Amino acid sequence: MPTTYTGRLAPSPTGLLHLGHARTFWIAHERAKEGTLWLRDEDLDPHRSRPDFATAMREDLHWLGITWQHEAKQSDRLDLYRHAMQQLLATGYAYPCHCSRRDLAQSVAAPHDDTDDEPLYNNRCRPTTPEPWALSPGPSLNYRFRIPATDPITFTDRHAGPQSFTPGKDFGDFIIWRKDNLPSYQLACTVDDADMRITEVVRGRDLLKSTARQILLQRALALPTPTYFHTDLMRDDQGTRLAKRHDALSIRSLRESGLTLEELRAQFNL
Repeated sequence: MPTTYTGRLAPSPTGLLHLGHARTFWIAHERAKEGTLWLRDEDLDPHRSRPDFATAMREDLHWLGITWQHEAKQSDRLDLYRHAMQQLLATGYAYPCHCSRRDLAQSVAAPHDDTDDEPLYNNRCRPTTPEPWALSPGPSLNYRFRIPATDPITFTDRHAGPQSFTPGKDFGDFIIWRKDNLPSYQLACTVDDADMRITEVVRGRDLLKSTARQILLQRALALPTPTYFHTDLMRDDQGTRLAKRHDALSIRSLRESGLTLEELRAQFNL
C-alpha cells in the first residue's frame, strides 16, 4: 500500500476550464503539496474531446500555478479498462443491456436530484441470477454493473462529512461499458485511481453518488478504496452551478479580460 500522498487532476478536454474547475484543481494541488499529483486527461468522449481544449487546459492550469509530476490520457489506457470489464463479466457483476434510447426514456425513473448523472434503471435487461458473459467484439451494446444486495454504502468524506447511499434506491444498475465500445466514466475512473495508486480523490460534491458506485466497483474488482474530498460547487449569479457552457467564466476568458491570478484566487473563498 502507498505511504505517501498521491492525488490527481482529472479534466476532460470537452470545453474550456471554468472558475469552478480552477477552484477544485487548486484545492487538489494544495492538498498534494507534500506528495505527488497526476494530470489525467479524461478524453473518452470521442464526439466532444478536442486537442485544442486539451492544450488550453494545460496552459490554464500552468497559469494558475498548478504543477504535476505525472500525466496520462485515458484513450491510451483502453486495455486496462477492457481487462477490468472482462473480469466483471466473468464474475457475473456485469451484463448486456439491449435497451434503446426510446426504451430507456419510457422505462427509467426520473433522477432523484440534479446531481444524479444517471436515472434509476428499472432492471429491464437484468438477468434473474448472476451469470458470466463475454464482451461483444464491436460496438453494439451497453453493459451495466449488477449492484449486489448490500447494506448502504457509507464513507466519511474529508470535506462533506459522513455519507450514505442505498443501492437500488439512490441508484440502480449503472452503465460501465458503452455501446461505442468504450468504458463509462465510473469504470475508467475506478481503474485509473487504483492503477495510479491515488490515495485521495479531490472532486466536486456533485459526484458524491458516483463515489458510492465506484466503491462497489472497487469491491467487485478487489481494488483499494482511496479517501475522498468533495469540494463545494461554485454557482453563477442565478444560483446555477458552473458548467462548461459558462464561457464568460472560463479561465481563458477571465485571463483575456485582464483578471490577475491573485484576483481569480480571491474568488475561491477558501
